[in-house]
Amino acid sequence: MKVRLAYGRSGLDIDVDPHTATVVEPVHHTAAPDQRAALRAALRTPVAGPPLRERVRPGQTVAISACDGTRPQPRRLMIPAVLDELDGIVRPEDVVVLVATGTHRGNTDTELRAMFGDDVVDTVRIVNHDARDAGQLTWMGTYGNRVPVWLNREWAEADVRITTGFVEPHFFAGFSGGPKLVAPGLAALETVLVLHDAARIGDPRATWGVLHGNPVHDDVRAIAEATGVTFALDVVLNRDKDIVAAFGGDLPAMHAAATATARRTAMRPVKAPFDVVVTTNSGFPLDQNLYQAVKGMSAAYQVVRPGGTIVCAAECRDGFPDHGSYREVLASAASPQALFDAITARTETVPDQWQVQIQARIQSGSRVVMHTGFLSDADLASAHLEQTHDISATVADALAAAGPGARVCVLPEGPQTIPYLDGGRP
Repeated sequence: MKVRLAYGRSGLDIDVDPHTATVVEPVHHTAAPDQRAALRAALRTPVAGPPLRERVRPGQTVAISACDGTRPQPRRLMIPAVLDELDGIVRPEDVVVLVATGTHRGNTDTELRAMFGDDVVDTVRIVNHDARDAGQLTWMGTYGNRVPVWLNREWAEADVRITTGFVEPHFFAGFSGGPKLVAPGLAALETVLVLHDAARIGDPRATWGVLHGNPVHDDVRAIAEATGVTFALDVVLNRDKDIVAAFGGDLPAMHAAATATARRTAMRPVKAPFDVVVTTNSGFPLDQNLYQAVKGMSAAYQVVRPGGTIVCAAECRDGFPDHGSYREVLASAASPQALFDAITARTETVPDQWQVQIQARIQSGSRVVMHTGFLSDADLASAHLEQTHDISATVADALAAAGPGARVCVLPEGPQTIPYLDGGRP
């Protein structure tokens, strides 16, 4: 049986035995008949609160938060829709679009034009948030569970603050979108390090699909609510990255409605753990680097048996990436278990620690094999990972080694589908 994996821009086909394989995918929904109309409706008939135009007055300044280039947000549709609603109320020169990079690198002009379109780039200012630039940041106070909060100065000082994003399950924040477009998206490095410290990430409630009681999301939500969002706009996408549904309005109610839709689409029960799980990182743009590929590994980890094999296909055209400390931290211990123990024993936090902590936990419990187009076998070995150039053969070998009755699960869309054991957490 041939299965097409989401990999890079073009996809990747593998062969699996239909007698031993279970393919788990999101519930597929066709795109909204008119995606622009769906966005207009979300802006004009919100889930909660007045329409966007009624929340803005002439002469005000506006900041719009949007996802960075590692996320498949349909910015070319969403940002023009917001700007159209603002037309005639505020001047274009009083609007800034802030790329909510978190701790990621900023996007280049070429990337910004691909992300937003020339019309938007040439009409309003677009600024990459820089979590390490003190000049961009302003102190907001301490919120949630003792989180020191610095946010982007232009965001904090704007009269009107609008978040735009998309909602999908997130491997430790529960779901993406909503308040994450404030923090960590527009927060200082120091703020992100606390939000993503070992204690929060290590909490069993910091996982896929859990919002309330999740120590990460509880603090993210507290920051957004305390510092103020004027209007929030989120979408839910299908496998083709098209808009299925759009939600607007007051942040808490809007995000609750969007996550309910995403949950029904992405959370899929399975009856028992698998000996082998093949996963992806949803293709481009999410599979640009190994750092992001941990999400695909984590989705597979939910249903692989202890000691089983995870095979993750992620193109990694941006490498580890080379910026940040991720590669250095990965290579700093002799084994995944030693790395996990060292991180969880630390009292201080370092950049990229949270991603490494989750990856080390996965690798301590499972064999993880990567298929990439831009990382060498030696690169992966330095991160305690294996490389395969033939996923089908690797799966067949792993099943044979597991013995009679061994089974494989394939997650073609990676973390767009979150499998869970039937009878467990939905």
